[in-house]
Amino acid sequence: MKRILVFGMNENPGGVESFIMNYFREFNREKLVLDFLCNSNAKIAYEDELISKGARVFHVTARSKNPIRYYWEMYKFFKNHAANYQAIWVNINSLANIDYLKFARYFCIPIRIVHSHNSQNMDTKLRERLHNHNRDRIEKWATDFWACSHEAAKWFYNEETIGRVKIIPNAINMDASIFSSEARDKIRTAYKLDNKFVLGHVGRLHFQKNQGFMIRVLAKLFEIRNDVCLVLVGQGEDLDKLKLLAEELSVQNKVYFVGVQSNISEWLSAFDLFFFPSNFEGLGIAALEAQVNGLPTLLSEEGVPKEVKINDNTFFYSLKESEESWAKFLDEMIHTTTRLNYEDIRDNFEKSGYDIKVAAQNLEKQLLELV
Repeated sequence: MKRILVFGMNENPGGVESFIMNYFREFNREKLVLDFLCNSNAKIAYEDELISKGARVFHVTARSKNPIRYYWEMYKFFKNHAANYQAIWVNINSLANIDYLKFARYFCIPIRIVHSHNSQNMDTKLRERLHNHNRDRIEKWATDFWACSHEAAKWFYNEETIGRVKIIPNAINMDASIFSSEARDKIRTAYKLDNKFVLGHVGRLHFQKNQGFMIRVLAKLFEIRNDVCLVLVGQGEDLDKLKLLAEELSVQNKVYFVGVQSNISEWLSAFDLFFFPSNFEGLGIAALEAQVNGLPTLLSEEGVPKEVKINDNTFFYSLKESEESWAKFLDEMIHTTTRLNYEDIRDNFEKSGYDIKVAAQNLEKQLLELV
């Protein structure tokens, strides 16, 4: 039995958390045991499930909250536990903080994997400078270099390192995202969406995901047809700003902020089209889940990697185009594009490499060979 320490889980059930859980659930836990180190004293997403499946979850104080306590707790943790692990697997959106790799190297964890899940800076200018500084030094601390897409690899690693990068697909459990007519009826009735065409989105309310642009496009689309609305699933720091924007554009009654939801597949079933015009993405698990659900999907050409497109009813459109142009493109999709049936979707995903059943077997084999 091999034991690996994983970093990358936070309180919010976002894309990285979903990625880790999709693989964790499929790994053979008699061969591969994952434990989790979290830079938060709060309960993380899926913590109860992790513990119920035999994982240990360790918490340390966040560096931003109390740097002295953070370093002391990190030192104590690695001093007491590093010998138990054959590898550490660090899943991050930026190289601004690579302390986990540094401590792992100092305390002699032999395999140190750094895994890129983003393709652009989503934090402060200071953190961007730290990322760039560490980018040219990452080979000193890590032994293995992974990324969720080619775009994520290009941003994370320099030319010397990028030839060693392995692309690990953000594979998903297709059964968990399958369309349900019962779930569709339940949610649409509860939220009074029965007579509306629902543009749906799942993601953190943050500049990266570009929800302000979605609201502005909705206002333009509403000038073309009055049966449309936008449902935003997720929470984040932009909530108040987005609500104010909806009021300024007089579409506050057309934008539904429903917060974090645990039943994402049911919400996907309630949507009529998945709207995902991100400014940047490492890959975009939500867009994959939407395609498993069969939804017509519209993605930003500049922000979402092309690897995300699995189904024929998925399209890219440029953020350089005006909000009015996006509204017209959406209106055209509404008239010409429909939800796919599951048989076609299954074939598409089996060919793509994004079916978790296959991808998890491949990654488990890679990890066992490493350790």
